[in-house]
Amino acid sequence: MQRYSALGLVTQAVRHNENWQRVWRNPTPKKHYDIIVVGGGGHGLATAYYLAKLHGVTNVAVVEKGYLGGGNTGRNTTIVRSNYLWDEAAHLYEHAMKLWEGLSQDLNYNVMFSQRGVLNLGHTLQDMRDIQRRVNANRLNGIDSEVLDTKQVQELVPIMDCSANSRYPILGASWQPRAGVARHDAVAWGYARAADALGVDLLQQTEVVDMIIEEGAVKGVRTERYGDLYADRVGCVVAGNSGVLAKMAGFKLPLESHPLQALVSQPIKPVLDTVVMSNHVHGYVSQSDKGDLVIGAGIDSYNGYGQRGSFPTIEHTLQAIIELFPIFSRVRMNRQWGGIVDTCPDACPIISKTPVRNLFFNCGWGTGGFKATTGSGHVFAASLAKGEMHPLAEPFSMFRFHSGALVDEHGAAGVAH
Repeated sequence: MQRYSALGLVTQAVRHNENWQRVWRNPTPKKHYDIIVVGGGGHGLATAYYLAKLHGVTNVAVVEKGYLGGGNTGRNTTIVRSNYLWDEAAHLYEHAMKLWEGLSQDLNYNVMFSQRGVLNLGHTLQDMRDIQRRVNANRLNGIDSEVLDTKQVQELVPIMDCSANSRYPILGASWQPRAGVARHDAVAWGYARAADALGVDLLQQTEVVDMIIEEGAVKGVRTERYGDLYADRVGCVVAGNSGVLAKMAGFKLPLESHPLQALVSQPIKPVLDTVVMSNHVHGYVSQSDKGDLVIGAGIDSYNGYGQRGSFPTIEHTLQAIIELFPIFSRVRMNRQWGGIVDTCPDACPIISKTPVRNLFFNCGWGTGGFKATTGSGHVFAASLAKGEMHPLAEPFSMFRFHSGALVDEHGAAGVAH
């Protein structure tokens, strides 16, 4: 597992701050762009970067209502994996994984990607049947994946309670060695810095209040700060607010927006060398290089846009985490938060053209958003540059809900939505 010295982390923080100040400058916006990307999170910044670097489209504006990386990109549990069940999802996430593996070199910026592996635990016979099915599907798609028994899980994570009398007995797990974690804010900063260097305009504190649509085609966006900004094409990558922007454009998306809960503990000495996930109890945990335990919970059952913690959901998750890891029972929680996730009925994203010409949407990632950042930006940039959907994006058209060609990853990929 990749570790960093204290001096290295301090140096990294200083560099982050220097680069953060650099991307905080707001350029004077042009009145017309080739492409406007609405949303300055990881996916939007990655889209802008790949548009400039791979497709030579530098007359691009990223329009963000807050600050770069301040939404779901800064409110996730940093897990990166590609062990999804269905071919369409597996190909997309594995494409992202390969980009993750070279991202720090590509951006010339340390995103602290650490391939420490991910365990998806099985607590029942049905869990293990699902794990075996998914691992077989992964291997057929060339994705590294193994089925481990209880003894092998215990050897990987000695501090976890794998006894037969535990509340959630561990019968085995799937194991993806190439999976891991990355530093979420560094991903946003790295993409922002690289896109800025290629000439992309990063317009922060610039909320889109309406779409400019004429004769069935999008012509730009209306903002409070800069008035009307025009573009040949517009791509919306706004995580939990996708339905709001779709309403501005005059159509509905098959999405629900829910708060997704997470928390971190006080820093402790290194005790956990991998990522542990349990779909059965919906809790997952890893340890950051700072030493804090990063714990993910589930989505709240209600719809909402409040980016704040929900104690009942957190409490349920902590009960499960402590059952799995009794050693954590006296560790104090440092802070909790909620992100807002769009979820589709089939738990897969929408990367699609829309009923409005030249308007594209990238949304509905549910809990899969962070791990897809690289691949999402890559294929969305190609789609915006050419005006036609990238082959990896085609199965995720919003119109699949009319045709019935769904890609149902609900619970199939080791995480509940």
